[in-house]
Amino acid sequence: MLDRRVATYREAIAGIKDGAIILLAGFGGSGVPVGLIGALAEAGVKDLTIAANNAGSTPDDMSLLLNEGRVRKVICSFPRSATSTAFPDAYFAGKVELEVVPQGTFVERIRAAGAGLGGFFTPVAAGTDLAKGKETRIIDGKEYVFEKPLRGDVTLLRAQKADRLGNLTYRKLARNFSPAMAMASDLVVVEADEVVEAGEIEPEIVVTPCVFVDRVVKRGSPMA
Repeated sequence: MLDRRVATYREAIAGIKDGAIILLAGFGGSGVPVGLIGALAEAGVKDLTIAANNAGSTPDDMSLLLNEGRVRKVICSFPRSATSTAFPDAYFAGKVELEVVPQGTFVERIRAAGAGLGGFFTPVAAGTDLAKGKETRIIDGKEYVFEKPLRGDVTLLRAQKADRLGNLTYRKLARNFSPAMAMASDLVVVEADEVVEAGEIEPEIVVTPCVFVDRVVKRGSPMA
């Protein structure tokens, strides 16, 4: 019987290696898989590249990994937060690299990776520092910038509900970039507020189908 549930956070993150590229769900403080982040910190995984909407806004999100020196590079749209100085402190100390990506371009790069595309042209950032070193093209008299797909080794998600197969639903804004991120990594791990049996989620409301999910851990499960 197919069952993607695991009993502990340690099992959920098993196999995530130093140097991994992680697609991290969340929009501000909404939809962030803080339990999985805590498990990464406890496991001592380091030299990470993390792609997320923002570079941390609470002590237990990406800020935790930044404060512990586990992050080599951040790829995000909003590197500064009014509620966390973890990233600016690390960045200005020369401890972490930064790649700023406009928000729409960010999620489209992830979607392109999940769809198996080689990239796309966008007018966003044309003529700015963000376009330096990238291929540009004039299309119908307008300048476009070529953006490459953004694929992860691991995606970490938070769902409102998951079944044992890995079908997912999300709560409002907590959905954020999760559906695209679920398609764009080799390993997809989900922290779910509620875990139910197969068939208990109406098919019409499934947002991320189980085919994209590898592991599900219930929020609040033991760390080890």
